Amino acid sequence: MSKQFSLPRGTSDILPSEATQWQEIEAKARRILSTYNFAEIRTPIFEQTSLFKRSLGQTSDVVNKQLLELVSHDQEEGFALRPEGTAPVARSYIENSMDRQGGISKLFYIGAMFRGERPQKGRLRQFHQIGVEVIGANTATPYLDAEVIALNVALLRTLGVQDFRLKINTLGSPRDKEHFSQALRKALGPNVGALCEDCRDRFGRNVFRILDCKNSDCRAVVARIHPGHGHLSDESQKYYAQLKDILQSLKVEFEEAPTLVRGLDYYTHTVFEITQSSLGSQDALSAGGRYNDLVAQLGGPQVDAVGFACGIERILLALPDENKPQADPLMVYVIALDEKIFPKAFSILQKLRASGISSDMSYKVSSMKSQMRAADKTGSRYVVILGEEEDKKGVVALKDMATGEQREVKEDKLITILQG
Repeated sequence: MSKQFSLPRGTSDILPSEATQWQEIEAKARRILSTYNFAEIRTPIFEQTSLFKRSLGQTSDVVNKQLLELVSHDQEEGFALRPEGTAPVARSYIENSMDRQGGISKLFYIGAMFRGERPQKGRLRQFHQIGVEVIGANTATPYLDAEVIALNVALLRTLGVQDFRLKINTLGSPRDKEHFSQALRKALGPNVGALCEDCRDRFGRNVFRILDCKNSDCRAVVARIHPGHGHLSDESQKYYAQLKDILQSLKVEFEEAPTLVRGLDYYTHTVFEITQSSLGSQDALSAGGRYNDLVAQLGGPQVDAVGFACGIERILLALPDENKPQADPLMVYVIALDEKIFPKAFSILQKLRASGISSDMSYKVSSMKSQMRAADKTGSRYVVILGEEEDKKGVVALKDMATGEQREVKEDKLITILQG
């Protein structure tokens, strides 16, 4: 029989054999985020298209090439699947007047994002992120930037990721960014013809993206202009110097990357990225930075903000096999040796579950060999066998699948023994 439907390109099924890894990553993330006093927020997977165009920038690749827009029957307003989590959180912050609650809003989210990418390893059209956002008035401090970066590093270590690299940079204030943009165009201008087609387009609409292009010719052009921090004001240089000092005091290893700019328009001052070489060309595990003006640009109060997002699929790719979470084995597999005994075996199964003991059975009575094979396939630690002889004596046969030892135990003692 031929299949009629296939998985949409650029998406993946998370199968039962893989779901445990996802659940463990999410559980560990929630535990460490709670120790930093972050609270979970859940926003819709689609928003008004204008939200993303306003926040990410009309010239960004996400808006121009990757936004997955939805067709609305009434055509009154357009919607798009969220390509990232920061803009929806900022929208929710404004709409729910979180600034009036006082203090800092420390928020995290875990969920699916969507982009019209060309699918490849580590790059999907539906992908999942763990993200954090810290929003509040008068919170533009290098101490908070350092805390968020340190949290990102601690999260990856807690999840078991090894051998990653933290890269940091600063874009400075919005005025500094404008000076940087002008300086880049001046420096790159004589070599525009040597850039790839995408970067020739970026030269006019988003010159910063040229700096992180993967094309070898573009990299060579960028290397010749030696971008640095000459565009920064004295205040921005002081802020960046403080950030580095604080990271060093926290013993967070980092390297400076003058070409690190991030592709979204809302970033100012601190930007950072965490990479791991085993992922190949799509080597970013996590990235983030400061975006002090985004909330105000979306019609909200003038508040400061900083955050990051990690890709769950990329984290799983980066994890060594020994660090990948494994499902807990089934505790008990119940075997009924004939149809008459099945109701009693089924009753024992329900009592085990009611006592919090993970258990299962075959719902079709078959040979002992067949049912033992099924028990072995589940990875069960014990097998409880009930036949006519056991039933007459009021016992069950309890077999330890690791040692092969088998003994008779009284039915009313079974749960106590298994819990002990």
